[in-house]
Amino acid sequence: MLKYFSLLIILLTPSVKADIYHSISSSVKLEVAAPGTTADRIGNSISISGSGVNTTDGTTAGSVGGLGAATNGVNAYTPITASQLTDGDAFSFSSSYTAGDTVATSLTVGETSPFGDLTSTSGGVAGSLAGTIDTKNDITITAGGSGTTVTGQFVVGLTLE
Repeated sequence: MLKYFSLLIILLTPSVKADIYHSISSSVKLEVAAPGTTADRIGNSISISGSGVNTTDGTTAGSVGGLGAATNGVNAYTPITASQLTDGDAFSFSSSYTAGDTVATSLTVGETSPFGDLTSTSGGVAGSLAGTIDTKNDITITAGGSGTTVTGQFVVGLTLE
């Protein structure tokens, strides 16, 4: 009877289930940067202020100078001089001029105008971009030419229900 009772307990016991998922993965991404240059052009500017002064550009009295026509991005500049309007009176005068960057008229590929704010980066080492992953999860990547990207990935999954 004890045999049958043990068998009955085994048959009436709920079965145990387990959902198991196991994954092994590998990935590699390789990117070879492209060369590049960023440029910010400095513009032309003039600033003049004053009081209690006479001004002249050397030809015209009362002139405050200024910027003229542009040639290759740089404006012509007319400088001025100032003298005290009345001897013994208070006066002030300030003048500043910034010449803009020259814009080159004939550039070849890869050249930039000689701007005041340039940032250049060189490209990656040239080669033949390649990548392999074998069944032993071995990944081999070879760098390519500048501006290229390669991604390698190896995934193994096992599900037990």
